[in-house]
Amino acid sequence: MTTTTTASLAPGFESAPAPAMSKEAILEARGITVRYGRATACENVSFSVAPGEIYALLGRNGAGKSSLVRCLLGEQKATRGEARLFGLDSWKARARTLARVGVVPEEPDAPPAMSASQIADFCCRLYPSWDGASVERRLSRFGVPAEVPFGRLSKGQKGQVLLAMALAPAPELLVLDDPTLGLDVVARRAFWDEFLEDLADRGTTALVTTHDLAAIEGIATRVGILKAGRLVLDEEVEALKGRFRRIRYANRMTETRTAFGSELDAFEAVRVRVRGWGIDAVVSNWSEGEFERFRQIDGVEGAETAALTLEEIFVAVAGEPALAEGEAR
Repeated sequence: MTTTTTASLAPGFESAPAPAMSKEAILEARGITVRYGRATACENVSFSVAPGEIYALLGRNGAGKSSLVRCLLGEQKATRGEARLFGLDSWKARARTLARVGVVPEEPDAPPAMSASQIADFCCRLYPSWDGASVERRLSRFGVPAEVPFGRLSKGQKGQVLLAMALAPAPELLVLDDPTLGLDVVARRAFWDEFLEDLADRGTTALVTTHDLAAIEGIATRVGILKAGRLVLDEEVEALKGRFRRIRYANRMTETRTAFGSELDAFEAVRVRVRGWGIDAVVSNWSEGEFERFRQIDGVEGAETAALTLEEIFVAVAGEPALAEGEAR
């Protein structure tokens, strides 16, 4: 029999502390709350994205990612709080700020009767720095027919068209809202390869929401995790992976202790499973020195530790039940 218990998250996990906002930030969320009637999509969310940073905003379906992104882009007015792009109010100055932003939405959206080349001809009039040759190169590299109507393209091809359009004006900020959702592995790889090439060439600042955690782990410099509309974690990726660990051990005293025995207190356990052979814990405050002391505790036997992937950390932190009544996406 396996018993699974989720600990009360460590201080700061119920709601990540609001970061100090920098005048140099490309993008900022300042206490953003979004409500749809009685449903709350996100609550008092604050974070910032610095120049050159690749910020991965993660969350389960319904966590509030898309609502937050719309507010940050000035496409939607927050119920409370403020979104800022390039130091300006995103809602009030959206006509000025969006000219400096490339966007790839979750659902590919363009006039279905227009071909990729026609979409490019239309978009080039909106951006003084438009690079039409780069669009042609990317479409050719992706194998996307330039003269086929957008509505007849596959979802992967549509996403590649929109990425080519988003990168053409050399934007100062790139916003990708779950751009590889529903794509096959080949299309996903092609998308991320193109994104990485642009990062290498220009050092683009980016905000990315995605469920493709294996891909974003090697790209993101910082990660934020939304849980039920609240930002519960906001941290550099390497620091995050440095303090999260899995600890497994046998415990001769398991039957006389709770699932969160006092031996784990120093590690700030996020999730603990009591199994027949012992305990499997995910902790958020791991250190080598503390682990050596832990191994000496009476009753702890065969203790071992392992690093976690970003996906494993995400599951431990945000693995709440399915969407409940009163929540919104």
